[in-house]
Amino acid sequence: MNDMTMTRTRRAPRRGGKPFGAAIEANAGRRAPAPPPLAEGPFYEMGIDAQVCANLPPLGMTEPTPIQREAIPAIVSGRDLLGLAQTGTGKTAAFGLPMIERLLKAGGRPAPKTVRALILAPTRELATQITASVDSYAQGTPVRAYRVVGGASLNAQAERLSRGVDVLVATPGRLIDLIDRGAVDLSQTSYLVLDEADQMLDIGFIHALRRIARVLPKNRQTLLFSATMPKLMEELADSYLTDPVRVAVNPPGKAAEKIAQGVHFVNQGDKAALLAEYVAKHPGELAIVFGRTKHGSDKLSKLMEKWGFSVAAIHGNKSQGQRERALSAFRAGQTQVLVATDVAARGLDIPEVAHVYNYDLPNVPENYVHRIGRTARAGRDGRAVAFCAPDEWSALKDIERAMKAEIPVIGGEPPARPEPPRRNGGGNKPQQRNRPAGRPSRAPKSAQRARG
Repeated sequence: MNDMTMTRTRRAPRRGGKPFGAAIEANAGRRAPAPPPLAEGPFYEMGIDAQVCANLPPLGMTEPTPIQREAIPAIVSGRDLLGLAQTGTGKTAAFGLPMIERLLKAGGRPAPKTVRALILAPTRELATQITASVDSYAQGTPVRAYRVVGGASLNAQAERLSRGVDVLVATPGRLIDLIDRGAVDLSQTSYLVLDEADQMLDIGFIHALRRIARVLPKNRQTLLFSATMPKLMEELADSYLTDPVRVAVNPPGKAAEKIAQGVHFVNQGDKAALLAEYVAKHPGELAIVFGRTKHGSDKLSKLMEKWGFSVAAIHGNKSQGQRERALSAFRAGQTQVLVATDVAARGLDIPEVAHVYNYDLPNVPENYVHRIGRTARAGRDGRAVAFCAPDEWSALKDIERAMKAEIPVIGGEPPARPEPPRRNGGGNKPQQRNRPAGRPSRAPKSAQRARG
């Protein structure tokens, strides 16, 4: 089996600690001492508060990314903005830093139940990540962020909102629940961000977004960030934004340059053994494996665990607590492999992730770029391998067309003459559904040697 090699500087994984989201709740209102203000540097020159600027170097932020350089001055000046950028390009800081600056400049505290700034995100994981980032940027200032997501206590969230919130980070469904209970008042919200807006549309949040828009003031600043620009997204932008500045970096469909990609052709029934061989070659390095279904992801994680690997799974059927515990162990390096559905394709910012394996190719070609964007973060190199079964050939071609680039073949033999999918009709027999491959009886020998 061919393999790709690369040079990477690895950081020792963190150990222990509470689940990531739980730590946010536990530390609300408690922060470490902030560094002294820094009234110099590129972020200060773009209009960001000196105290906020001082918080950035310890986070590894010394120079703005392209989207930050283009977006921050426009947002600081009060303009609406439409940003087209892939995940991993620094979008959170692009909207978070000027948002904090404008809240500080406006001064004051939120009235009971009110929200000064609202950030909407499609998944719990992304909402958690944004909340942590905003709090780290705002260290040493009076600005505080709070998240509301499904899977947590509505009563506890309503109680916290009763005191008012500077920055509310929310998933649309849970925010609608709180609006219906009268627990939150958005009539004084002057700043709105829709992050990963195309994914919110993909998973059916359009009606929730329209309901939320009706209770927001018309006189507000709105920022919309999306990786793609489908027709429905254009309609959403027209209805939400007023004379927006348009910023586009990393054109939609283009993968980050630091990701070494490859495709390995393999029969469906041999994928699990192949995955075990790849993972065994890189002991101690974090990897995310993407499957297509919740059941399949659970089945694969249990099989890998049976073979002796340290594995966890996250998907939509897992409770919020289960997802946070899995992510916490993965961030800490206690779990080497995270098996996930597309719920994790956006919003996971874990720089130590060295490998992404597309165990099943995505049904939506654009999701491929979001998946592999979980590696090569924070300036590091990353590696992404796609496993392609014969009946996934057309999905692979769709991905390559979306990226306008071919993925190098690193293993296996591509089908010489892929057959088009057969259709029912006429006198043909009914088409049989693809069965899940039988579970291999034992781990590949290379995996056994690596663990022995």
